[in-house]
Amino acid sequence: MVARKAQAVATKKVPSPAKAKAKGDRAAFLAAQRQLLLDERATYIGQAEALKAQADSLALEHEPGDVQFDEEGGEGGTANVDREIDLYLSGQARATVAEIDRAMQKIEDGVYGQCEQCGQAIPDARLEALPYAALCVTCKSGGLSSRR
Repeated sequence: MVARKAQAVATKKVPSPAKAKAKGDRAAFLAAQRQLLLDERATYIGQAEALKAQADSLALEHEPGDVQFDEEGGEGGTANVDREIDLYLSGQARATVAEIDRAMQKIEDGVYGQCEQCGQAIPDARLEALPYAALCVTCKSGGLSSRR
């Protein structure tokens, strides 16, 4: 019985050093990506909160329906336009936070770096540039790079 266990252990495939190193490199890459995602998440949350606070401040400065048509007011309602822009940008920042959260969940699930459309690997260089990328370049561009 002991001999069989020893033989089974001896016949188990031991990963080559190159594969073991590649696994270690992948773990290091994923750890670096996780930190990059966390840093970007904090930045986008800060931007979203600042933009929302600015929009709220603009709303408090003017009464509803208060529009100036003098020299200082310009065309009238520019504060409302600025507020809408701030709210839109705040929403965009929060949407990016949701994408970052999805990317971090993909790391946990072991599927980080797979294109959501075609299933191919997203190159590490793309992930380093845009750590929450969900699509490979070909799928993101709508397959334009495969046209002749």
